[in-house]
Amino acid sequence: MHSAPLSSLGALSAPVSRAQARWTEFALALGGFAIGTSEFSIMGLLPDVAREVHVSVPQAGHLISAYALGVMVGAPVLAVVCARLPRHRVLLGLLAALALGNFASALAPSYESLWLLRFLSGLPHGTFFGVAALVVADFAGPEGRARAVGRLMLGLTIACVVGSPLATGLGQVASWRTAYLLIGGLAASAWLLTLLHIPRTRAVEGASPLRELGALRRVQVWLTLGVGSVGFGGLFAVYSYITPTLTELAGLRLALVPLVLSGVGLGMVVGNLVGASFADRSLPKTIVAALLWNVITLGSFWLTARNPWLASLSAFAIGMGFALVPGLQTRLMDVAADAQTLAASLNHSAFNLANALGAWLGGLVIAAGLGWNATGAVGAAMAVAGLALFGVSMGLEHRRLRAAA
Repeated sequence: MHSAPLSSLGALSAPVSRAQARWTEFALALGGFAIGTSEFSIMGLLPDVAREVHVSVPQAGHLISAYALGVMVGAPVLAVVCARLPRHRVLLGLLAALALGNFASALAPSYESLWLLRFLSGLPHGTFFGVAALVVADFAGPEGRARAVGRLMLGLTIACVVGSPLATGLGQVASWRTAYLLIGGLAASAWLLTLLHIPRTRAVEGASPLRELGALRRVQVWLTLGVGSVGFGGLFAVYSYITPTLTELAGLRLALVPLVLSGVGLGMVVGNLVGASFADRSLPKTIVAALLWNVITLGSFWLTARNPWLASLSAFAIGMGFALVPGLQTRLMDVAADAQTLAASLNHSAFNLANALGAWLGGLVIAAGLGWNATGAVGAAMAVAGLALFGVSMGLEHRRLRAAA
């Protein structure tokens, strides 16, 4: 039996077999698939939801904001509150909450109750991915951490390709409530698999809410979160408006837009795997390369957006910018020292901020009359800003190492 190496902060109570590690990764990735499907499927169901709960489509759009707000609030709060608990118990509790939140969403009697339930459903999101990343990284050891995180994140990226279209299609054929029942079932399945396979852990030695809050005193944690918030926001500047860009500027038929959106999701899957593989070889170089890739692909969208074929290829390439995610998640483990849970969880708050910031800035240039393709220029500028922040981060790190030497 081969045992996965353990990290110093893993708090695993016994060595873990390779088979058990893989089953745990699969269970947690399934949880990520449920989370991704829960987060993205609402976008395709807004007209159906609005009609049934008697609100306008723009007002129903606030349900998306409610979930994102839940992610941003839940990540730091739950990470701190759960600091003293064993990680396997935290993950089981979060998956249970995710399942219950989606089952309850399917039964919501009114818009107000649905808004509250979408907010509550978003609370486990960031902490789940943060704690799950720490667990799978413990299995893999220092030389395979990023690839393990990449395998975990496959659930989220595949949700963009398969889960969200499946839930949207089911919701349109049957009811949006059926879609949330499906998502609740996925989360419940992930809970059961996790219960059966995840190794039992001890609470991390010396862990406390106060120690976790210590992450907020570390400049490198804030800089890394800033790289994610700004450098990854460019993808959302384009993605938030890709449907009108493709139909009104590139002349693509509306019926073909879902294929392009699936292409973006497929690009995320590929980028996630490639970025995770290279991050284990050289973490700083991979982050720089991913940001440069975003600068080039987002910038080129300004030129390609007028042609449906070139715009579709650009959309796939832009999706590959997800290669940045496993690298940043891994770097947070390094710079957070003994406050890893909070830092790892905040990574997903940063990505939700990236979503909001990218969509807002993209909307500004469109409203200014600069054209649908101007979102690509905004995205490229955001990636450049992310590069600048990472340059500051590495400069401070090199200065500290020189002083220590």
